[in-house]
Amino acid sequence: MGCFNEPNYSNTPEIFAPDVERYPVAASGGVGGGKRDSIVITIRFKDGDGNLGDDFPLPKADSLRYKSNGGWGNYRITTLRLVDGKYVEVPVKVNETLYFPNLTKGKPTGAIEGDLQFSQLFQYGNSTRLFPTKFRIQVRDRALNESNVIETDTLNLPFLR
Repeated sequence: MGCFNEPNYSNTPEIFAPDVERYPVAASGGVGGGKRDSIVITIRFKDGDGNLGDDFPLPKADSLRYKSNGGWGNYRITTLRLVDGKYVEVPVKVNETLYFPNLTKGKPTGAIEGDLQFSQLFQYGNSTRLFPTKFRIQVRDRALNESNVIETDTLNLPFLR
């Protein structure tokens, strides 16, 4: 028999260096069926009180609380593209307000750790040109404690404009 000692993590979430995978998706017929790249970003997290994520549908009070405290949900991803030697933010509409599910729903409170994955598609359009791109990531818990900010390595992605 052994005993499990609960980890002593901070109640402010902490995230770690992301892993990014890029998968080319062949063109197919129909709307949105053009050639595109799929990216999957995996981040590792730790949280001392396990209050990461939220319920769906999102309770109205939670939605208002997130909006009145920075206007973003519980997952923030910023797309950065290399332009004239500097990375600049490229607004991506689908990334404006992101949420991930309650990671401890129905479970006892306490320290948690694990992985979160986020995926997104990038369309090629009429060009096969690729742009150096990276992502800046941050999460926050239901108490609005914000994690550290991390960035992915650079990868080359298409941008449909």
